[in-house]
Amino acid sequence: MDIYVGNLAYATTDDELNALFSEYGTVSAARVVKDRVTQRSKGFGFVEMPDAAQANAAIAAINGREVGGRALRVNESQPRPDRPQRRPYNPSGSRW
Repeated sequence: MDIYVGNLAYATTDDELNALFSEYGTVSAARVVKDRVTQRSKGFGFVEMPDAAQANAAIAAINGREVGGRALRVNESQPRPDRPQRRPYNPSGSRW
């Protein structure tokens, strides 16, 4: 199960996120999402747990818990909505 973790402290690392969730079961992967340019945390991340029962137990236990001075928001991640395709850059401004 893929789990969304929001409101993370910006100093939180992948390893800390992994350790937090491994208290409740096996963690396949844990990653804090970072800005592409600055490599600074965006304040949220994702955790993958193969066992749904362990994942649900972790969600119930960690949601609302204060970590690093911030109350975490934890729930099952939802698929990213489709975004409309962007038009290519046209410096002349003319229509094709």
